[in-house]
Amino acid sequence: MRRHLLALLISAACAHHTAKGQSEYQTDSIFIRKIFNTALSDGKCYEVLRDLCFKVGPRLSGSAGAAKAVQYTRNVMIEQQFDNVFLQDVIVPHWIRGAKEQGWIVTGKTGKIAVPITALGGSISTPKGGITAQVIEVKNFQELREKDPALVKGKIVFFNRPMDPTRFSTFDAYAGAVDQRGSGASEAAKMGAIGCIVRSMTTRLDDIPHTGSMRYASGVPMIPAASVSTNAAELLSKTLAKNPQTKFHFQQNCETLPDVASHNVIGELRGAAKADHYIVVGGHLDSWDFGHGAHDDGSGCVQSIESLRLLRALGYKPNHTLRAVMYMNEENGLKGGMAYADSARSKKEKHLAAIESDRGGFTPLGFGIVGSARQKEKIKSWAKLFAPYGMHQLGVGGGGADIGPLGPLGTTLLGLMPDTQRYFDYHHAPNDTFDKVNKRELELGAAAMAAMVYLIDKYGLE
Repeated sequence: MRRHLLALLISAACAHHTAKGQSEYQTDSIFIRKIFNTALSDGKCYEVLRDLCFKVGPRLSGSAGAAKAVQYTRNVMIEQQFDNVFLQDVIVPHWIRGAKEQGWIVTGKTGKIAVPITALGGSISTPKGGITAQVIEVKNFQELREKDPALVKGKIVFFNRPMDPTRFSTFDAYAGAVDQRGSGASEAAKMGAIGCIVRSMTTRLDDIPHTGSMRYASGVPMIPAASVSTNAAELLSKTLAKNPQTKFHFQQNCETLPDVASHNVIGELRGAAKADHYIVVGGHLDSWDFGHGAHDDGSGCVQSIESLRLLRALGYKPNHTLRAVMYMNEENGLKGGMAYADSARSKKEKHLAAIESDRGGFTPLGFGIVGSARQKEKIKSWAKLFAPYGMHQLGVGGGGADIGPLGPLGTTLLGLMPDTQRYFDYHHAPNDTFDKVNKRELELGAAAMAAMVYLIDKYGLE
């Protein structure tokens, strides 16, 4: 009899737990549907992005555009009635491009074929009048190191390893090729080269040169570095195959000025139960100095602001304090991300989770997660709530560069994972403009971030 009674009690408890779970699921499913409905029918982020692109424009760290972007996003969050909006001081590098670059393949004594070219961020200028020299083409650093230094000395090294088109993840393809851009100049200088040109980091064949940051190794001569469009890289390679004595000329006028003061921009919705515990959403406010920086990373910034605006518009009262952070200087220094983490550490702020959008404003497919196995399983348990919106990837991938410094503080990191097949068509390029962003895709990403913030705020990650 006692055993029977115990079994009945256990059965009743399990049924109660199941019913409670079903009730919570229904509540969450209905609220998340409201998030998506509001984002798609009354979204604000597309128009905020429009103004960021056209009224502010390019916003490389240290520039007038960057300063204008700080004030613009601050005003947006004030107008949207965030509970608190403030600026966080950041000291950032100040590199300028100068007059437009020129480059051409020298053909014969007087002939030349102009090619699209752009200086790499952080590069020095060429001497006045530019550099003209024979070209040494290589695919990787090992191939360069195996060459006789006497053969390389006084020449221009041309790194021409394409992004691997067979990699389904374009970010994996990028990771497999970008060392040429980042460290190519110093590797070439070690061998005595006087200049470095790199194939643009994109899977497309076109006439658009893509920039990006590069670094000089200490103790190695600094030589000018630039990237050429993929079509130009193909042409130069074919020309060298026919005539190994082919020369290349390029001229650039860039300069690194003294560091300047800038800011991260932070907006808050204050928590009711645990106001001293934080959940962060963010993107980086700086962009390269041409185009609009629409996908990289204007989209991530406006999605972050929109995700919190959506929760506020729906009357949601968070348990934890929610922050939207516009990080400064991701492109050429990561100073904003480091400054934010340093501040959190010094103030002993507890950050539950940080979410970053920095892979373009394309259709969201899920979230990458950096955290413990238990935290990952907790997030994966919400898969059924995201599935109706086409998001089936929870766990694959990382967080983001700006939120990375929060990782050592015990913060769970998440990165919005959109469809990135087209991302590197525009990455760090003049064609990263407002018209390349689809309104609906942008809004879906903002809604996805809002839904994830809601679930983490309600259930925690332990």
